[in-house]
Amino acid sequence: MAPHPTPSDPADVARKAELRRRALAARDALGAEERQAASAAIARALLALPELAEARLVGAFWPIRSEVDPRPAAEGLLARGQAVALPHVTPEGLVFREWRAGDTLVAGRFGLSEPDPALPTVDPDALIVPLAAFDRAGQRIGYGRGYYDGAITRLSRTRPLFTVGIGFAAQEVARVPAEPHDRPLHCVITEAGLIRFDRTP
Repeated sequence: MAPHPTPSDPADVARKAELRRRALAARDALGAEERQAASAAIARALLALPELAEARLVGAFWPIRSEVDPRPAAEGLLARGQAVALPHVTPEGLVFREWRAGDTLVAGRFGLSEPDPALPTVDPDALIVPLAAFDRAGQRIGYGRGYYDGAITRLSRTRPLFTVGIGFAAQEVARVPAEPHDRPLHCVITEAGLIRFDRTP
């Protein structure tokens, strides 16, 4: 599915842009050692999450800039026999390709490190989702292109998909303006712990 399948309200777009700017500035302001310690705590919490333990194939990501580093969690998943996939940005949207420890990655768009595009696509059962900001309703702000919202919509069409966002506690905001294409998360993990969101209708 292509990003942004529905029109966005200009006021919501502007508000999200400001929230994204502030949250990323707060993330960037964290020291390298603080980010490393927080990332390690988040990786441990990811590996302890029952929904991830039950997933056959987990979609993770390679960090950019000052993002939480999920690679220790991905390696932990592999070590206990689960499969891991990484995202690849295509003109049609975000797809996933299986990754194994030691695989060479290629340079993708937006400074991303991506799996070999010659590998077949796979559909994860669970996604570890990057974010710029999040709120206590499970709404997230990404980097403004809607790739993860499109992927979550596509992967959820035929079976349940578990989604967990990861970020630093400093990236929490009071409220994210929810747009029609936004797909809320099941939970978020920060260095402060696990936050679950009620998805009961």
